[in-house]
Amino acid sequence: LWLIERPRADTAGCTFCHPDAEERCNTCHQRHQFNPAVARHSEQCKACHWGKDHRDWEAYDISIHGVVYQVNKWNPTEFDFSKNLSDADYVGPTCQYCHMRGGHHNVQRLSTVYTSMGMSNADRGAPLWKEKRDTWVSVCDDCHSPRFARENLQAMDEACKDAGLKYTETFKVAENLMLAGMDEPMPKDLAPDWSGQHIWSLKIGAYHDGPEYGGQPGESGEFRMSNCSAVERICFESVGYWQTYIMKGMAHGSWNDATYCDGSFGMDRWLVKAKTFAEEAIRLSEIEKKVGINWVPQDFWRKGDWLDELTGVKIVKEFPGKTIFDLCLVPGWSDPHHAPAEE
Repeated sequence: LWLIERPRADTAGCTFCHPDAEERCNTCHQRHQFNPAVARHSEQCKACHWGKDHRDWEAYDISIHGVVYQVNKWNPTEFDFSKNLSDADYVGPTCQYCHMRGGHHNVQRLSTVYTSMGMSNADRGAPLWKEKRDTWVSVCDDCHSPRFARENLQAMDEACKDAGLKYTETFKVAENLMLAGMDEPMPKDLAPDWSGQHIWSLKIGAYHDGPEYGGQPGESGEFRMSNCSAVERICFESVGYWQTYIMKGMAHGSWNDATYCDGSFGMDRWLVKAKTFAEEAIRLSEIEKKVGINWVPQDFWRKGDWLDELTGVKIVKEFPGKTIFDLCLVPGWSDPHHAPAEE
């Protein structure tokens, strides 16, 4: 849904892969060759699976597995890509070897726990995930002992748990500011979100519920990358970038990535930013009360040429009283060349 929030021209990097590329065979098999041997190289995944909020390639590339691959990939005795994946005998794992084990095309089949790319807190050892975790171990023990695989899985659990504690604390700082009316600008002072509403961006379902957060009970806000307060952006980057780095790094054996390369250290830095922002906001609020200043946010938070390109602003202007959830039921509402059907 981050894609919906932005003008189309801003999201060229999103639309290149979603949804078209992920639905075509020639995304991986290459249209001009369509050679399975080419599709078995890890670089085929790199075209899409890298970047700020899904750091797969970077995590793999600098891991010990990635280094083994890069050093040996041109040696057919070490990596014979002419063989089917079910017959592969590589000196190290590729993306395809683990995630498409035996040639299976359901890539998510080899994930351990579904946590929105590491952004959701979860009991990773819950019975619900046992089958996935056992499958994970069964892949690793092609080369390692099951004990080694389970120890690394436990290490990832601990890293994700630690990240979750920082995630919760960072969000609590932002929540307390918003409830005290000191998160400036407040949601009501911003341009509407992508849905055409003024819901606090960190109101994630029932986790932050009640009228003070905006929206109906149980209704979620949506992470904003723009047109939001500084502390909300800090929270977004903490969970959307650094926490995913930690999970992706640990999952791919890139422990350096999980710690130094904006992983754990990044979360620490952003938590300090959030706390510093809160301290400054509280002190400034006290000073304004004493001198009688009634601060009003500038109009640029609500208005501007760039904001007019956002979905929420379009909805409020052209369909007063409606939200995206009402309009999704109307055929052609988002097509500028067709008028929406009459009600």
